[in-house]
Amino acid sequence: MKIPMVDLRGQYQAIKDEVEAGIAKTIENTSFIMGPNVKAFEAEAAEYLGVKHAIGCANGTDALHLALLALGIKEGDEVITTPFTFIATAEAIRYVNATPVFVDIDPDTLNIDLNEVEKAITARTKVVMPVHLFGQPVNMPALKTLCDAHNVAIVEDCAQSFGATIDGKHTGTFGDVGCTSFFPSKNLGCFGDGGMLYTDRDDLAELIRMYHNHGSKVRYYHDVIGYNSRLDDMQAVILRAKLKHLDSYNQGRRRVAKAYADGFAGSDVKVPFEDGVGVHVYHQYTTIMPQREKVQAALGDAGIASAIYYPIPLHQQKVFEEFCKGQSFPVSEHVAENCLSLPVFPEMTDDQVKQVVAGVLGALNG
Repeated sequence: MKIPMVDLRGQYQAIKDEVEAGIAKTIENTSFIMGPNVKAFEAEAAEYLGVKHAIGCANGTDALHLALLALGIKEGDEVITTPFTFIATAEAIRYVNATPVFVDIDPDTLNIDLNEVEKAITARTKVVMPVHLFGQPVNMPALKTLCDAHNVAIVEDCAQSFGATIDGKHTGTFGDVGCTSFFPSKNLGCFGDGGMLYTDRDDLAELIRMYHNHGSKVRYYHDVIGYNSRLDDMQAVILRAKLKHLDSYNQGRRRVAKAYADGFAGSDVKVPFEDGVGVHVYHQYTTIMPQREKVQAALGDAGIASAIYYPIPLHQQKVFEEFCKGQSFPVSEHVAENCLSLPVFPEMTDDQVKQVVAGVLGALNG
């Protein structure tokens, strides 16, 4: 039996009627851009997250970019982030001509190491951009205390953590702005590209709404140079249907993660670590193991998907060479060389988990 990384088809079947009816209505009404479903989804997402403002945009990368623009980040400013993340995190920093400052990650959570963040803060540091990697919340209360002490803003990259919480408070709501992606494979994903920013700050919300819509508050009146980065109505239909089920989706992912942890107990596989700070939502189930290539090949032969997130840390990427020459982040480099993500999705069965575990252990012990 083939096992994918995520079963989008199975998820779709459960909400098919609602999605197709909503899309048909959008087509019938021709309300494609900034339509009623976008407005409704923004309101529903804001209520779910417990924030004053939730603003849809074209994708998660744009969300990060717009957040930095709204905060006034510019050339000469420094933004501290992790090198062990998807490139979009650091791309957004360069879009505003700021300097990315990478610091190493915690060997257990794989999130940005707050001790290293503190060491990296300078007079030019304007933002810290934590990434709630793979769905594991960063210790945001501790980071907020640190950043407040240095008068540094926080932009949370929640592309992999929508629905994750710390003491009941959602990731993305601790800092100045939270940003997420609705790429199809995300815990809350649409059927194309989509993104969102969320904040309690009225001033930032006003700027973000201008920046994502050609710099305009009133049609044909433009206050700033903006961008065309709007969530479209059809994607909002899909996201509205899925948001109702998000908590159960995330509970399903946690069930799968628990079954994996039980299956790998006592083996050489280092399973994801939960530090007790928040509720992990397992966008990816990322392990660290020996003989990764051997294991991945064996899984592939058995029809089981796997993936490496991320094989090359950002400080080793050519595009960031000018900022990172001579720098080494040993934990990020070790994890990049030994990590392997296994299938995880809410609809995954116990038998499928057992099949994956058997494939991994068989390769390691064979």
